[in-house]
Amino acid sequence: MERALGLMCGAGVLPARMAEAARGRGWRVLAFAFHDAPGVRAWAESVVDASVIELGPVLGALQRDGVGAVLFSGTFSMPDIVRADATTADAVAWEVGRRAGSRIDARLAEAVIATLGSLGIEVLDQRPFVGDWLATAGCWTARRPTDAEWQDVRRGLDAARLAADAGIGQSVVVRHGVVTAVEAVEGTTEAILRGVRLGGGGTVVVKAVARSHDYRFDTPAIGPDTIQAAADGQAAVVAVEAGRVLLVDREATIAAADRAGVALVGVEDACPAGS
Repeated sequence: MERALGLMCGAGVLPARMAEAARGRGWRVLAFAFHDAPGVRAWAESVVDASVIELGPVLGALQRDGVGAVLFSGTFSMPDIVRADATTADAVAWEVGRRAGSRIDARLAEAVIATLGSLGIEVLDQRPFVGDWLATAGCWTARRPTDAEWQDVRRGLDAARLAADAGIGQSVVVRHGVVTAVEAVEGTTEAILRGVRLGGGGTVVVKAVARSHDYRFDTPAIGPDTIQAAADGQAAVVAVEAGRVLLVDREATIAAADRAGVALVGVEDACPAGS
């Protein structure tokens, strides 16, 4: 008998990819669409519209269908969550907010996981369901960073890890060692647009992940939109922490970087000194 999996769908192409992977692993997929998630219907037994302020129907459906595990996927907008009116939330959503005590994403994740756990529902790590989209170490584009750009990558990696560990954001923009933007609630793309505007051409974008990051709730990611934002501001490099950041639509992301002449690299603790 197939095991039942509840797929919580945020925006973007990732939910469909993860639904396909779940089906390949023998799961019966029941999808809950919190945002538009194209392609999910091809792999899910059912797709139900859902809202972050109306969680009662979601929990009811999970219990009714005997779901034993949940998988979060796609982009859930933090600005939307921050702006959500608690007075319109149903009892379940209100209780999750009360338990979290804050709308910081990590605390919300803990509250959601605890709520599901009380019902005997496990929240799964996303990484086994993303295939080869998890970034590997190395340079994936024809253009490679210069020595000076590698220095900014090192500086950015240190700064991005500090910001991520503090629960502020995961991306920074650097030029000549100066941090021109730090991501907060606006997300990676908007932070890049601000940082490249302030830093000018040749800026370096770096995305890292908190050491305590919980991959059950979110896998940090970049994609073609990230590259476009960097290219629009004439950034020179986009660097992500290898093994910890997702390249959404990997081939399209690399192709976009090549077209823009942006170096796209996966970095570890020891960044190479040159090309």
